Amino acid sequence: MEPNLWELQSDWYSPTRLRSNPTAQFDFPGDRFIPNRSLMDLDQAHSLLTNRTKPNRNSDFGELYRRKLEDQLTLDSQGNPFRMLVFRGSPKSSRRSIRCVDEMRRDEAEELHSKNNKYQFRSLPKGEARILDAPNIKNDFYMNIMDWGNNNILAVALGSDLYLWNSKTKRVEKKLVQVGENDYPTSVAWSNDAKLLAVGFVDSKLQLWDAETSKLVRSLEDHTGRVGTVAWNGHILTSGSQDKSIINHDARVRNNVVSRFEAHTEEICGLKWSEGGKMLASGGNENHIYIWESSKMSSSNFLHRFTGHRAAVKALAWCPYQSEVLASGGGTNDGSIKLWNSQKGTCISSIETKAQICGLEWNRHHKVLLSGHGFGNGELGNQLCLWRYPSLTKMGDLKRHASRILHVSQSPDGLTVVSAGADETLRFWDIFGPPRVDHTKLSDLDALLSLKTSPIR
Repeated sequence: MEPNLWELQSDWYSPTRLRSNPTAQFDFPGDRFIPNRSLMDLDQAHSLLTNRTKPNRNSDFGELYRRKLEDQLTLDSQGNPFRMLVFRGSPKSSRRSIRCVDEMRRDEAEELHSKNNKYQFRSLPKGEARILDAPNIKNDFYMNIMDWGNNNILAVALGSDLYLWNSKTKRVEKKLVQVGENDYPTSVAWSNDAKLLAVGFVDSKLQLWDAETSKLVRSLEDHTGRVGTVAWNGHILTSGSQDKSIINHDARVRNNVVSRFEAHTEEICGLKWSEGGKMLASGGNENHIYIWESSKMSSSNFLHRFTGHRAAVKALAWCPYQSEVLASGGGTNDGSIKLWNSQKGTCISSIETKAQICGLEWNRHHKVLLSGHGFGNGELGNQLCLWRYPSLTKMGDLKRHASRILHVSQSPDGLTVVSAGADETLRFWDIFGPPRVDHTKLSDLDALLSLKTSPIR
């Protein structure tokens, strides 16, 4: 080896050479013991590692030809073997142009951003996907007479009758519920497995119906006032009544009452179990919200009491992506939506809508909250409104009902919402859109080679 060339290689990263302006002829972008990605041809490296095709040898070509062809494919532009890992700089004059790592990172980031933009929340629909007549629906804020079960069947009480609408077959079935004179359903709720339908009545009884046989399973008569709200937690059915009491029923046993507690001083307007079944939220006509732990339920043993609303609290909804967050909405004299931290017992945020809030629905695919409104002094009266979480900025509204909205419910797939109005219509809205597609999931090999995941540059 010639002395000058030996001196150049041995002095490749010496302080003397670095001080003598080496960048005029050479690149020194990395450490000697760490592979330098900016000097690698990562496209070729990825191809070599991921190419799993077997070599197809043509018998017409001899071994000498194949070796020459292989040399052409595996040697760089200077005739040196291609190196997947580079530990030193290269002369600028002889270095072939390859994409630097920063440029590749930038390209990958732009590609990911463009893909995510395709799945951003779409604009609100201009109209309903379907409208059904709802004659004789009770125009009563304190009732909860519509629920969309996990069997994809919507149950709704119209006057003294109960109807089931199958969203797959689009068929409507009328159920024969046992009611006396001046009696009618005031609340309905499907069990979690959609095998039982609970129906509360104005005369204080509570019925359980078998969904498959359409037969009455049992009738519970433990309240003394109308049962305006019911909610399931596994095999436990919780009911709230005008008699100011909340009762937990075990639907499996003869002595059904598990616990009974009274903390509200007025009628119970809303009940909602958290997704894990550990927390119960109850709203009352005295404007208060109580938070209960499932393991410690008694009249004086509530976890928190929220007193921020100025009117009855019917609308309650637990956040699906932050289990400790509860959304609540107040009646006509309040018109506010509030977010609460059920662990700390604090109000996270609040917005004024200036309209009665009859229902709230989170969407599990997108971080948004839908509110249904009744009477109001502002622009949101009698319409649906969509809010972005956690900022609670308004995304849009839908005003198609001729009078106030009474109830809202969401399909089990999280794509459709139905609103029931005092205009005696059920309106279905494809408001949420499909779930976002996650493009960030990579295979093990792609994650190893990806510039987004590797800390080495």
